[in-house]
Amino acid sequence: MPRIIAIDYGTKRCGIAVSDPLRIIANGLTTVHSKDIISFLENYFSEEETDTIVVGMPKRMSGEETHASAPVKNFVAVLKKKFPGMKIELVDERFTSKIAKRAILETGAKKKDRQKKELVDKISAVIILQSYMESF
Repeated sequence: MPRIIAIDYGTKRCGIAVSDPLRIIANGLTTVHSKDIISFLENYFSEEETDTIVVGMPKRMSGEETHASAPVKNFVAVLKKKFPGMKIELVDERFTSKIAKRAILETGAKKKDRQKKELVDKISAVIILQSYMESF
């Protein structure tokens, strides 16, 4: 079965998570600079069978879009153009950063590790993907 890849898109960096081949477990993969995300995806898709890209959509508590929503929409437009055969899904990413920070804290990570924004982005992508997989 093809994998699902999830992206916590940011203007500086993107956290990336992938499903296992059976689509049961979400695993953190890496964090890449936003300018490198398309080339990263091209390389990944050439090595791993993938049919779905899940992208976190930032929203306010009210459900309205935030200032970070426009860059995500632009990124999704690029994805649709670059990977026309790929299913692209948007997932509400409210609270993912807070949940990721709490999860990192609960693992007993050292303070130095907890302050790494890359780790928070990668864990946020895992939460986005797990949320998506639990929805079907």
